[in-house]
Amino acid sequence: MPRSVRVLGPAVLLAVAFVATLAGLAYGGGAAPIPIQDPGPVARWGLPIAKLVVNLGAAGMIGALVLAVWALSPKRREFDVALDVAAASAALLTVASAATTIFTFLVVTGAPLDFGDAFGRQLGQFVTEIELGQAWLTTTLVAAAVTVLCFAVRNHTALVFVTVLAAAALVPMAQQGHAAGAAGHDAAITSLGLHLVFVSAWLGGLVTIVLLRRELDADRLPVVLARYSTVALVSFIVVALSGYMSAALRIGTWQELGSPYGVLVVVKVAALIAIGVFGAVQRRFLIGRMSRAAAGLETRPASPGAPRPAGVAGTFWILVVAELAFMGIASGVAAALARTATPVPEEPGSLARTPAEILTGEPLPPWPDWWRYFTEWNPDLIWLLVCGFGIFFYVAGVLRLRRRGDAWPVYRTVLWVAGLVVLAYVTNGGVNAYESYLFSAHMGAHMALTMAVPVLLVPGAPVTLAARAIHPRKDGSRGGREWILIAVHSRYAAIIANPIVAAVLFASSLWIFYYSPLFRWTMFDHIGHEWMIVHFLITGYLFVQSLIGIDPVPYRLPYPFRLVLLLGTMAMHAFFGLAIMSGTGLLLADWYGAMGWGTDALADQQVGGGIAWSVGEIPTVALAITVAVQWARSDEKESKRRDRHADRTGEAELEEYNARLAAIAEHDRQG
Repeated sequence: MPRSVRVLGPAVLLAVAFVATLAGLAYGGGAAPIPIQDPGPVARWGLPIAKLVVNLGAAGMIGALVLAVWALSPKRREFDVALDVAAASAALLTVASAATTIFTFLVVTGAPLDFGDAFGRQLGQFVTEIELGQAWLTTTLVAAAVTVLCFAVRNHTALVFVTVLAAAALVPMAQQGHAAGAAGHDAAITSLGLHLVFVSAWLGGLVTIVLLRRELDADRLPVVLARYSTVALVSFIVVALSGYMSAALRIGTWQELGSPYGVLVVVKVAALIAIGVFGAVQRRFLIGRMSRAAAGLETRPASPGAPRPAGVAGTFWILVVAELAFMGIASGVAAALARTATPVPEEPGSLARTPAEILTGEPLPPWPDWWRYFTEWNPDLIWLLVCGFGIFFYVAGVLRLRRRGDAWPVYRTVLWVAGLVVLAYVTNGGVNAYESYLFSAHMGAHMALTMAVPVLLVPGAPVTLAARAIHPRKDGSRGGREWILIAVHSRYAAIIANPIVAAVLFASSLWIFYYSPLFRWTMFDHIGHEWMIVHFLITGYLFVQSLIGIDPVPYRLPYPFRLVLLLGTMAMHAFFGLAIMSGTGLLLADWYGAMGWGTDALADQQVGGGIAWSVGEIPTVALAITVAVQWARSDEKESKRRDRHADRTGEAELEEYNARLAAIAEHDRQG
């Protein structure tokens, strides 16, 4: 089995996935004839099969790149082989995406497959003018670019950007996974995007390890597997949560689990659970035993009936093939689900009750009394996961330090957790539920992201904790510690972390954002909304870091200049708030002015300006006090250092004086 697994594993994956796709289409009716303009059986069956190949190609591309960036060493041949796998998978994705584009065109238009000029013109119009065609064209072109880059790029750092580009190839697919204007559109594309990326990293990483079997000897294999298992565990959590959210949006009620779509979802969930069990067995039992066997520390079974060390690797590879079989089931069913009718229609309703629902596609939340901001929720799975993993890994780092006997201040942990809890509320709670309807709620969220959350997160000193808690790698590969330190000490970080640059970014971003097309982009496009959160969170974090942070930065201002910088920047912030308060023109009038929600949009905008002006006061005072306290402590430490130096100098002078007196006395006795 270990010798043949390089062929058997991928073969089982492909065969099972193909059979599961056909079975899922037959059961769910995804390939049934279309009543109007039926494209024929070739297009109806060919489209989901082509999408299956797209998913598998994307998995191989992203999984191999993630493994190369995270687990493999550029000093070993394993690194180059993984990039070859990524390149081949990206090429497969390119071809499959092009085929999917053609099949999609046939299904949408009902046109027969033809190689004439008229067909070519219609297809060209589809991929250049129609949003669905543009999405598949984008995926095809990005996949082709990744194919070339995987052959051309071997720099470890540059491969991070190639990996990001590879993941970006799935964004158009996610955006087309739920109709714009339908209820839950933003949540649907978020969950689908996360699902696609992390399934790809999970499945593709395992396939890459199988294909790398010849390059990984008995000593190296457990090391790479341990690193991959971390990726697999995180992916399992993300895939489970994103899959649940996607299913909930499309199924609606528990009763609909009996529908064809619901049954296929249940089959996919069962396959996911089985894969999780395989992963748990490998992580908790086999990887450790393989490590001990490779080190010669285990020569007989640990318990009656357990496999002998020589057979541990064989048992592992058998489980890997079985795991790939269940991954094939999940992949095939997923391809069939994409063509199966959902119990909850994904197309927006023909009539909307209010203009607000026409613009947002979402049911109106209740009227925003103050307590509604604490009872209403609009979940954003990306930020729920960011906050959850951020708290988990931070606390895990603190516990590792304590087990080692090192201290870490409790207040830093408390502030970090509090900051992520506030971030989770702002991105998922009542503020997020109302910011699409009320400018004041949007401004409240913005001020919390750029001022309140960073003031809590920066004292947590995550970079310092990571540098102390994460074990360094010595084989040339890069883990969390190495990538964090590379990012912190990069030239780009040196520029944006400069106190003056950070202050300029902090102050100017407000003016540029609200008085440029960026504001419109963030309201009409969910990707723009996510960009806004990331941008203002980072600019606020950099500004606060330049004032009170202890994490390493290239340069820090003296404390008096920090206070001057703080007051000057916050003065610009106050002027921004006053400009919004006193403005007589409505920002984004075709959005907030067209809501028709029974509110005076201009008055609400002026309230938002008041929030921008007033909310900055509390963080400013907190920052000023913190800078003053740090200044005083710095002076106290410097005074103590000088006193110690003076004491040492005085003691030395006294010893020298006493030595001279003793020498004189000795001279007198001898004279």
